[in-house]
Amino acid sequence: MNYEPPPRFRVRGWLDSEAFRHLLEFSDYVGRQRDLSIFQLNYDKARREGYEAGDLVREIENLGDLVPQDDLALVKEYLLKNYSVEVAIDGGKLQIKSSKVMLKDYLSNFSGRDSLKYSHALKAYVGPPYLYSDVVTFLKSKGLLVVDKVDLANKAKLPRQLNFVGELRPYQQEALDKWLENSGRGIVVLPTGAGKTVVGVAALAKLSVKTLIVAYTKEQVKQWGDAVRKFTDGAGLVGLYYGDEKVQAPITITTYQTAFRRAKEFSDKYALLIIDEAHHLPADKFKAIAISMAAPYRMGLSATAVREDGKHEEIFPLMGGIIYQKSASELIEQGYLAPFRIVRVYVKLAPEEQKAYEELRKKYLALAGGRTFDELLEMAKRGDPTAAEALRVRAQMQEIVQQSRSKIQKVVEIASEELKKGSKIIVFTQFRKQAEEIANLLHAYLIHGELDKDARLRALESFKRAPSGVLVVTTVGDEGLDIPDANVGIYVSGTGSRRQFVQRLGRLLRPAPGKVAILYEVVASGTSELIQSRKRREALE
Repeated sequence: MNYEPPPRFRVRGWLDSEAFRHLLEFSDYVGRQRDLSIFQLNYDKARREGYEAGDLVREIENLGDLVPQDDLALVKEYLLKNYSVEVAIDGGKLQIKSSKVMLKDYLSNFSGRDSLKYSHALKAYVGPPYLYSDVVTFLKSKGLLVVDKVDLANKAKLPRQLNFVGELRPYQQEALDKWLENSGRGIVVLPTGAGKTVVGVAALAKLSVKTLIVAYTKEQVKQWGDAVRKFTDGAGLVGLYYGDEKVQAPITITTYQTAFRRAKEFSDKYALLIIDEAHHLPADKFKAIAISMAAPYRMGLSATAVREDGKHEEIFPLMGGIIYQKSASELIEQGYLAPFRIVRVYVKLAPEEQKAYEELRKKYLALAGGRTFDELLEMAKRGDPTAAEALRVRAQMQEIVQQSRSKIQKVVEIASEELKKGSKIIVFTQFRKQAEEIANLLHAYLIHGELDKDARLRALESFKRAPSGVLVVTTVGDEGLDIPDANVGIYVSGTGSRRQFVQRLGRLLRPAPGKVAILYEVVASGTSELIQSRKRREALE
């Protein structure tokens, strides 16, 4: 191996003793030539004095015009060639390598060190792309000279600064400010109907960088596209990437499913990642989206970031934690959401339903043996047949309760009375069969997951145009359903999830003059549904 001597650099004029001693901390004095002092870089000496390659470049740059530009270029070239650290993304993986710097000594203090593994084949530390920005910042903070091959700060700029042409409400501006103060990272939690999308569009315009927006449903993808076009002057930069429409653009809007499948392709293309309905992100499949993206700027949006399984904590390191939150009650007080009432309506199971329910309940208690539902779930995952049977019996109990004939009759009764008042009603169910039966009885519009996209859109648009009527939706309507003038909801069947309850209530809270929303909660008395109902309501406390 040929030895490459360290470069020399010249300094114009006379140096006082303090400046001279400072230069000798990282170089050797060679002599004088005319009005120039000549020094030779001494990297080993510099390291002993606590300097790294990045520090040396800055020290010589700080001398300004005293050092000829050619000499500065030689020093940089030498340090880049011999003592720099390269950060790149290749094949959907973050790679960190250096020919001479002992990275192990530095990365042992990096907060994401447990996610980095050394590859002897690549002669590099390899990890998930989401650590990209943190790694670059960390290495630079240690004085290292970093060659950033990803360079999203420059490569991911939009061709021009976007203008935001909307007007933010005070709480939306607060949310945006908090996010910017947190280095462009974090989760904004606002109730359904409070304008989370507008906050995201304002953030996009503010940064004006290439952006990937991930929405949960195809309908939401379309809504995001409409919002970016409406509130910015960047309509020509928008591409929708899902289904048959696959346009990758500086501002790409896609679904969770597509983002997961295209994670490697998208990995190093975007500087801002916006995750709508961020409570879905902790699912193992979808978590890979945030892990695979190098985007240094991240915004999560959700009506409620809390999950029943506690996995919401997993998205904090990926997105930046909850940085802003407002409840529905706060925004109702301020006049931004419609006031509401929740009316709990009790029904009794039919005698044959009650009998079957009680028999299953006894069987369930015997199988459970005092274990909680969560304990049974964990044991069933590990292959315990008794726990699995207990869960199956429990599901049968819930099906009897939630699909009770009494419930359907009560829904028809409530909806019929509200229609006489000219109300616009959304009926929320958990089951397709139940949704179809209610829709038939009420001659209502129907949306469920088995319908194709066009049929769902036709039903939704027809209901939106109607001054009064009934729309029956399954869980496909829990998110992304935007019907501003709906004022009555009927909760027929669902889970004990507080998130689902908040989302369904939120469909009714778009403000209108004199509007007071009503959510009827149809509950089977004498069953476990009473416990679920109490649990759901905790979300409002």
